[in-house]
Amino acid sequence: MTETINLGKALNHGLRRALENDPKVVIMGEDVGKLGGVFRITDGLQKDFGEDRVIDTPLAEAGIIGTAVGLAIRGYRPVCEIQFDGFVFPAYNQIVSQVAKMHYRSKGNVRLPIVIRIPFGGGIGAVEHHSESPEAYFAHTPGLKVVTCANPADAYSMIQQAITSDDPIVFFEPKRRYWEKGAVDLDAPLSGAFPLHAARVARPGSAATLLAYGPMVKVALDAAAAAAEDGRELEVIDLRSLSPVDYPTIFESVKRTGRAVVVHEAPGNLGLGAELAARITEECFYSLEAPVLRVTGYDIPYPAARAEEEYLPDLDRVLDAVDRAFGW
Repeated sequence: MTETINLGKALNHGLRRALENDPKVVIMGEDVGKLGGVFRITDGLQKDFGEDRVIDTPLAEAGIIGTAVGLAIRGYRPVCEIQFDGFVFPAYNQIVSQVAKMHYRSKGNVRLPIVIRIPFGGGIGAVEHHSESPEAYFAHTPGLKVVTCANPADAYSMIQQAITSDDPIVFFEPKRRYWEKGAVDLDAPLSGAFPLHAARVARPGSAATLLAYGPMVKVALDAAAAAAEDGRELEVIDLRSLSPVDYPTIFESVKRTGRAVVVHEAPGNLGLGAELAARITEECFYSLEAPVLRVTGYDIPYPAARAEEEYLPDLDRVLDAVDRAFGW
């Protein structure tokens, strides 16, 4: 059954299906139960599955993740919601010191199948600590896998795939895209879903490659549509997985187009774009017609809501980078 639903509802359906398929799946977080989450992603789940499986926790992120570690060791599959991106830092020690290390520390004898859901990015006019892009912290950490969806269909399948994985996964959700709609096949078997850690060609092209993920995929697609009016066919790749990165898909595209522009909301300094640029330069050096360029947030704390549109990468900034790439 294919329905046109928004990304938030797709996540809700995916979580529901995971709860139905495995009694060891539990959801835990601040206000995820009776309220259904601040973005209503878990709406109705506690009513249908009970307070033992959809758990309203205290306002203590370190406690949420620490409890999830114990549950995972005992055979459960905890799905933890961090209410907003900027609230993850109290749990950072638990995530990088325990969740990421336990499998290695135990010589492979202990697995922690924990999913940590984090709404991330700006664009909703929120106050401080509610519009961060902390993905680089976690993608940099060995032992963690990091993914992000960009459309409802991927949201529905990827959250289920993350929950069935035996590895700990940080699952970033582009909050500014929660209300954007798309077609989702709610009956599609998970076995036939696009691989969780594979990049997807969101729009084929031959003139240059745009690399984006999460909330910036739509910006990249809009830029490609605008560039097509001027005769430039840009290829847009939705990375989907930030650790591990699907480099073969990226390299194949860049070797064919000769130019690459990376787009992300997080500040540019030491962001994911820097790693992508280094890897592309190393692997595709003789195919490049221009340096790999980046369009990112600025190297400042996330600004007040009234100034965020000046901070966030937009269509004009992406097209300007494309023009610069063709100017070499």
